[in-house]
Amino acid sequence: MTNFSVNKERCLKCGECIEDCVMNIIAFEGQYPAIIPGKENECVQCEHCFAVCSEGAVSILGLNPDNAIRLEGNLPETSKLEVLMKGRRAVRRYLKKPVPWETISGLLDVVANSPTGRNTRQNLFTVVSDPLVMDKIKQETMEGVRSAVANYALPKGFEFYSFVVDAWDAGKDIIFRGAPHMLVVSSPKDGPSPEADTLIALTYFELLAQSMGIGTLWNGLLKWAVTAVVPELRKKIGIPEDHYIGYCMVFGRPAVRYYRTVQRGPALINRVTSLKQQ
Repeated sequence: MTNFSVNKERCLKCGECIEDCVMNIIAFEGQYPAIIPGKENECVQCEHCFAVCSEGAVSILGLNPDNAIRLEGNLPETSKLEVLMKGRRAVRRYLKKPVPWETISGLLDVVANSPTGRNTRQNLFTVVSDPLVMDKIKQETMEGVRSAVANYALPKGFEFYSFVVDAWDAGKDIIFRGAPHMLVVSSPKDGPSPEADTLIALTYFELLAQSMGIGTLWNGLLKWAVTAVVPELRKKIGIPEDHYIGYCMVFGRPAVRYYRTVQRGPALINRVTSLKQQ
């Protein structure tokens, strides 16, 4: 049930909730907006009607608009957001001190607001918060990689993992980089856009984490380990078989500090000003 309702004392009868409804299932019923009879099951729960109402007159899913955060006056300054996006770094050096679970869960609660195809919101956040569990995962991952190398069982294209073992034996962790935490975002394979959904969520996580002084690393070596080299690890950390693994990320308090943005070259832009003739 959508539990769509309108506070008639607040409603301006402007029709914004009707115009902005993604599924076109809201219309005026007399003087006030309402869900068109028989259309309730078509609602994708995007809450556009809830967010677009300037007076907080619309409630849906039993939500109270007075408990929502007003956007006006609360959005970040563009210049500061620009510095965050330019200044974020891939962190490969971490302190042993873990990030409190309250901080991690709060981060993920915000990241759950990232957009998904058809607003399915089926992203699964598989997170390791306990450094001791993380240490066990590191050990089992490396045991699996070592076994694959020794038995010539590395998948084609992943032969370089033999160097990962050599580095580990020399005291260098080039998969996990000593990070105390990891995050894997997955989504059902039969969803409308599992790859995009998971990558968008991780991007949200990275930017919010780095704004809080938490370092992150997009970790291709870890993703390939979980999906191809040591696939049994997937089951051990509880990722469903019917899920697409978008990517893996390690994170924690950085043991390195960066002082300025880098200076990258200009964007590669294909500006379309006319159509090419075939």
